[in-house]
Amino acid sequence: MKLTAKRRTPKSYSRLRQGIVLGVVCLGMSVLGVRAFQVQILDSSRLQAEGAARQLRNIAVKPERGRIVDRNGDVLAVSTPLDAVWAHPLTLMHAPEEWPRLAEALGMSLSQISSLLDRYQDREFMYLRRHLPPAEAARVESLAIPGVSSLREYGRYYPAGPITSHVLGFTDVDDRGQEGIERAFDSHLAGVEGRKRVLRDRKGRIVEDIESIRPVYHGRDLQLSLDLRIQVSAQHHLAQSVRDTRALGASAVMLDVNTGEVLAMTNVPDFNPNNRSDMTPEHFRNRSVTDVFEPGSTVKPFTISMALASGRFSVETPVSTSPGIHYVGRDPVRDIHDYGDLTLGGVLVKSSNVGTAKVA
Repeated sequence: MKLTAKRRTPKSYSRLRQGIVLGVVCLGMSVLGVRAFQVQILDSSRLQAEGAARQLRNIAVKPERGRIVDRNGDVLAVSTPLDAVWAHPLTLMHAPEEWPRLAEALGMSLSQISSLLDRYQDREFMYLRRHLPPAEAARVESLAIPGVSSLREYGRYYPAGPITSHVLGFTDVDDRGQEGIERAFDSHLAGVEGRKRVLRDRKGRIVEDIESIRPVYHGRDLQLSLDLRIQVSAQHHLAQSVRDTRALGASAVMLDVNTGEVLAMTNVPDFNPNNRSDMTPEHFRNRSVTDVFEPGSTVKPFTISMALASGRFSVETPVSTSPGIHYVGRDPVRDIHDYGDLTLGGVLVKSSNVGTAKVA
């Protein structure tokens, strides 16, 4: 008996292909449906939170440092508004085609930008340039480079420059006191940094302030006993004396004899606190307060002035300095010469150790 296979007709092949295609489409629709259900229902809260986290950022709000003024209210130190250009490293790393424009706008090289990105690739924040004029920072931000933005900061400016340099000291790039009054009263002047939450667009630019997380407290002003006019005069005459005598340096301090307040304090050589690029720590030393020396005859005017203030002496009151030696207890006080009888004024003119000891 002979068996023969049943031959499929073209029509049956067409129905088979249609069935396969329909099955694949149904399977695909099922997969998409399951995925849509997962995204919209099961994972919606998590995805929304992740999306918000990618757009919301907490950033610092820098405080403005307090001013330093002299006894008359003349400004000796003030913080001026500047801007810092910063970047979100990962976002900028994914836009290498923008690096040349960014480098040109910031006056940097491509290798510098690449090096910064390598160093901060695992961070959320990195500075590109600090202390830029606001207009310059705005030009950079107008380029709309992904991940690049600017924030407000402050730079310290000293109107009197070198004249008050050693007394005031200076601050660093973060506006923290490093020397002088700026360092001694840093907590008073600095203020407290705030925090705020902001919304960024897909390019990393701030588009909205959402809320204040912690308020910023600006620094408080500080008034000194210095008189800027006296300080200028003292510095001028001290510098002239150094030139005339070819000295290596000199210091001068002027006090109010009634209150003991410091009216002027200056040193030569000085430095420019507004431009310290070529300075060394030796330039910053306030020798008026750091250098130790025996006061010697510099205290005699104070002794004589106290004698006059007591009312028991006048400028013409006679003081005997003979025989050129005087004992205080068992300790001898000597003059280099026997000046004999002097007036109180003469004791100061001759710088008599014996006369001053007797008046005291």
